[in-house]
Amino acid sequence: MKKLFLSLLASSFLTGSLDAQENYISKVWVADQGDGTYKNPVLYADYSDPDVCRVGNDFYLTSSSFGCLPGLQVLHSRDLVNWSFAGAALPWSVAPHADRLPQHGNRVWAPCIRHHDGEFFIFWGDPDQGVFMTKAKDVKGPWTEPVLVMAAKGVIDTTPLWDEDGKVYMAHAFAGSRAGLKSVIAVCELNAAADKAITQSRIVFDGHEAHETCEGPKFYKRNGYYYIFHPAGGVPTGWQVVLRSKNIYGPYEWRTVMAQGNSPVNGPHQGAWVDTPTGEDWFLHFQDVGAAGRLVHLQPMKWVNDWPVIGIDQDGDGCGEPVLTYRKPDVGKTYPVCTPQESDEFSSNQLGLQWQWYANSDARWYFCNAERGELRLYSSPVPDSYKSLWDVPNLLAQKFPAPDFTATMKLKFAPIAKYKGERTGLVVMGMDYAALVLENTTDGLTLSQVECLQADKGNSETVNATLPLKSGEIYLRAQIITTGEKIQASEGGHDLVVKCQLSYSLNGKKFQPLGKEFQVKEGKWIGAKVGTFCTRPAITTNDGGWADIDWFRIE
Repeated sequence: MKKLFLSLLASSFLTGSLDAQENYISKVWVADQGDGTYKNPVLYADYSDPDVCRVGNDFYLTSSSFGCLPGLQVLHSRDLVNWSFAGAALPWSVAPHADRLPQHGNRVWAPCIRHHDGEFFIFWGDPDQGVFMTKAKDVKGPWTEPVLVMAAKGVIDTTPLWDEDGKVYMAHAFAGSRAGLKSVIAVCELNAAADKAITQSRIVFDGHEAHETCEGPKFYKRNGYYYIFHPAGGVPTGWQVVLRSKNIYGPYEWRTVMAQGNSPVNGPHQGAWVDTPTGEDWFLHFQDVGAAGRLVHLQPMKWVNDWPVIGIDQDGDGCGEPVLTYRKPDVGKTYPVCTPQESDEFSSNQLGLQWQWYANSDARWYFCNAERGELRLYSSPVPDSYKSLWDVPNLLAQKFPAPDFTATMKLKFAPIAKYKGERTGLVVMGMDYAALVLENTTDGLTLSQVECLQADKGNSETVNATLPLKSGEIYLRAQIITTGEKIQASEGGHDLVVKCQLSYSLNGKKFQPLGKEFQVKEGKWIGAKVGTFCTRPAITTNDGGWADIDWFRIE
């Protein structure tokens, strides 16, 4: 099983052209301003709960992937501003779970990436199973089959620390929804291989009074102090706290080292401290903006009397606030502009690293036809419990890459005539979703604009507009606009209002809106995604039709 895991990971989830990915420049969001400065967010995309480590001159970032697969996408940078895909450490869900259905909001929570003794380690908490770890000598893989470091329900946000005496420790938080306790930070000891907890966890900090909802710890040691960086106050409205102690089990003293202040960056917290080869200190964290998810910001950081100060400390009280623009980190030289890949011409025989399925992938779902430069999606039967696309595992999508963009795809639908109900199209997916759907009906081929409100609650789609088609070859487009309006967020604070207009074209030149404007909503702990699918009813047939996607472009 382990050899199979490694070989499939190496062959299936790494593109054959990482150099091309490193040369990709987005048409919709570039943080590097070309004059020695950058703008935040450095990643306008849902890399939730980011963690970063440095190895020599290279920086590596991973983030929460929840139930989307391949999970644990790893990004690479040489200057903390320009990022590209380097790999993905988790091709499918960890046994014994097959995850043939979507696991919205479950599985991979708040990972931590570290490099120790020549190997990369990624730890993460699955709130229902416990703490997992995978490792690799090369960040591009192969990564080992994940091991269960600690079996526990509700243990999340795990971060290891290798001490000078050879001992290994792990800090973590608790998910109140599973553990029945939250707002505390705990520490346990691991074995030398860092693959098994050898002591029971001990709570070292209680944040109930001063820092409710403390979670997401990151563990460091500097100048004889143990430091635990952690957020508090909740995702949309919180702040960044740092604990320190000379003893790994405390007592820990604390300071609030970054808060929103007078900046427009709400909830600036949960992330990673990293230094540069030249000795500068920086902090990457997220900001939750609602529909687009949790975006990654880069803040300057400095040490004052063995306490970190993050962002700009205007009044000198030791608590900084986020910057919107700043000089780029000094890493000793200047590197070319690049961004994570978005558009795809499907010229490779492997899926690009920007794409994720909503459950474990199946070889019967797709064919990367590099010879023709197309991605073929085979119609797959929907689950027996199907109510909407929220329930579909073979939904292929990517993160929103900017506040405003268009996603356009060219496809040709070839359903089997005698089988009615085969569908494909373009979808903007969240707990509410909207889609342009091509369907083989009893009246022939049709194009519909559908929406599903509260899909996460089991609701069905509403059809807003339908028209007949003579051909299955079509161009579909989603135009995304962040309006500047704000609405009340479910967890407090306010989310940015994002609107979507869906349109189609028969010639790729003139696009016609179809249906009504749609207000985008985030998914379960993730931002909204844009992507595609190909399904057929849950009936037994010995074959199905397909959709050939010529290209998918973000502009």
